[in-house]
Amino acid sequence: MKFPGIIGLLGPLLVSFLTGVPAHADQGLFLGSVAMDAPEAMVRRMAPLTQYLSVKTGYRVTFRASPNLGSAVYDLGNGFTQIAYLTPVAYIDARDKFHVVPLVAPQRENAPKFHLAIVVRKDSDIQKITDLRGKKFAFGDEKALLQRAVVVGAGIRLEELGSYAYLKHYDTIAKAVLRGDFDAGILKHAMIDEYDDGPQGLRTIYTSPPLPPYLFAVNGKLPPSVVAKLRKALLDLKPDTPEHRAILGSLDDTYDGFVRIGDHDYDLVRKLIAPFRNEMRKP
Repeated sequence: MKFPGIIGLLGPLLVSFLTGVPAHADQGLFLGSVAMDAPEAMVRRMAPLTQYLSVKTGYRVTFRASPNLGSAVYDLGNGFTQIAYLTPVAYIDARDKFHVVPLVAPQRENAPKFHLAIVVRKDSDIQKITDLRGKKFAFGDEKALLQRAVVVGAGIRLEELGSYAYLKHYDTIAKAVLRGDFDAGILKHAMIDEYDDGPQGLRTIYTSPPLPPYLFAVNGKLPPSVVAKLRKALLDLKPDTPEHRAILGSLDDTYDGFVRIGDHDYDLVRKLIAPFRNEMRKP
């Protein structure tokens, strides 16, 4: 006996189960992200964008928080999220492991770029990179190799630091330096003004050269028609209306839109982090 009705019903669900990608767009899409802040802060930050994408694409887009960089990579690669906002290092890892596809990157001042900054308290006696010798330093996620590459590129080896720790989120780093728990830390340069509280704020002692930016990437099994709608919706976000400015500002108040991005645009980051990736692979 044949059951074409049941097979017709279960077929798409089986595809979804095996691939981790919704068989139909109306089942909804999950948007993931690296953990730049605590989960509840990330939910607030991403809510305007998920609402915009839901309206613009016609798909129900829901944010799914990840506790760390590795989890964000795993979720996107295995289809628990279909689109994700990733750091350059997270993207490279996801590309290598799961063949994810770059979608768009944010612009600042009409260029796709960002900077990392090494910061201290304004009242710190640390004035230059070499003053960090013997000091306590705060990094973010342990897998965020670009942060270590920038510190070494600034002119100090990690073994010259007195100690260092991984605090996961940029917000946690900033607050730890402000409290005096750490002598210095590394942040996205665009965030520093958020912690400029008079004499108790943060001061930059080093800013990296322009780096390839964070980006949105998609699971490689996502249907091309869905990818095209997501890309168009993001490219259509321009700061020329109050609504769009609010959406961009919630993600990052220095963003002025998005541009298409390709895998080759991250070759510079691959070069910078290569020594650290090789070190991690040693038994």
